[in-house]
Amino acid sequence: MSSIEEFRIDIPQSEVDDLRARLAATRWPAELPGVGWSYGIPTSYVRELAEYWRTGFDWPAQERALNEIPQFVTEIDGQRLHFAHVRSTVPDATPLVLVHGWPFADFRAVIDPLTDPVAHGGTERDAFHLVIPTLPGFGFSGPTGVPGAAATERSAVLIAELMARLGYEKYGAQGGDAGSFVAPELGRIAPERVLGVHLNDPITIPAWDDDGSGYSAADREKLAALQDWSSSDTSGYAGIHATRPQTLAPAITDSPAGLLAWTLDVVHTYMDPAHELPDQAIDRDAMLTAISVLWFTATAGSSLLLYRESESWGAALAASGVPTGVAVFPSGKAVVRGIAEKQHTVVRWTEFDRGGHFAPMETPDLLVQDLRSFFGGLRAGVA
Repeated sequence: MSSIEEFRIDIPQSEVDDLRARLAATRWPAELPGVGWSYGIPTSYVRELAEYWRTGFDWPAQERALNEIPQFVTEIDGQRLHFAHVRSTVPDATPLVLVHGWPFADFRAVIDPLTDPVAHGGTERDAFHLVIPTLPGFGFSGPTGVPGAAATERSAVLIAELMARLGYEKYGAQGGDAGSFVAPELGRIAPERVLGVHLNDPITIPAWDDDGSGYSAADREKLAALQDWSSSDTSGYAGIHATRPQTLAPAITDSPAGLLAWTLDVVHTYMDPAHELPDQAIDRDAMLTAISVLWFTATAGSSLLLYRESESWGAALAASGVPTGVAVFPSGKAVVRGIAEKQHTVVRWTEFDRGGHFAPMETPDLLVQDLRSFFGGLRAGVA
């Protein structure tokens, strides 16, 4: 299918009923008293959210809201690719591709401010045409069918072809988490097409022999934390994703409570540290909508594969020469500027005093602000 076809979400009521039945039948484990989050996500918190997911969460309403966004599917090199395509009413708006990470693929809170800036405190010069692909292995792009298809490098190739297929000669790219690998890779493979790359809390993985020479004192402190990260109590999830994703897949594909616990424990690790609980940092319904998409599409397991298959994570990456802006939030304590500047052509560096790793959902206002400033500066030649 080289054509582009319109797409609408249509989850049968029987599947919604099945989700609720599985949540009701969950076998909950015993929980030690007084340990808080030190043993992982508290079962009491998971139970509370699972009960809300079962009895209070309105999937049909969320499905209707999602379907208000123009969505499409196409096939590129044998891989189905689902994407949203929201054009601004401003004809010469800047095309921008937004690339998600794991586990959430939700940019809803930034769509209107970016496409209709005049209605949200901006000017017509701040307008963007948005392309929001769902990465292979996630959601309505469906599971991947061959080894390597979930790699972030491969996703960049598919997205570059998608942008060409949509007729965009020049465009910007934005990404966080896994998207902070995909977006810069677009600049490496198509530097003549990518106007600029914007990253939020980019993942900076040090080389094994990086001794921090030339880094600031703050960067050396962050580097030490990163080098100790693999033995820390927060790294276990990534180790499983990168080495045994298929072992975990049945648990989070068959048990909605298991999927909920696994994803929200990671959210707790990387959300704005000013908050205590994930649903204080991110709207509860927004979180459950994103998790429900993984559930209904049975792609929770395949969404892990990019950790196993991506080759650029930890590799020595060359800067593309494409101007790059970086937004760092309080959650990004391990974002080492020295490493980022080796791997990207950084022309703008912004540190915010609130927000977390999931910026499009936690602090969409700050992300919109920084995107406007970064690309506005590129257009003016002063980024």
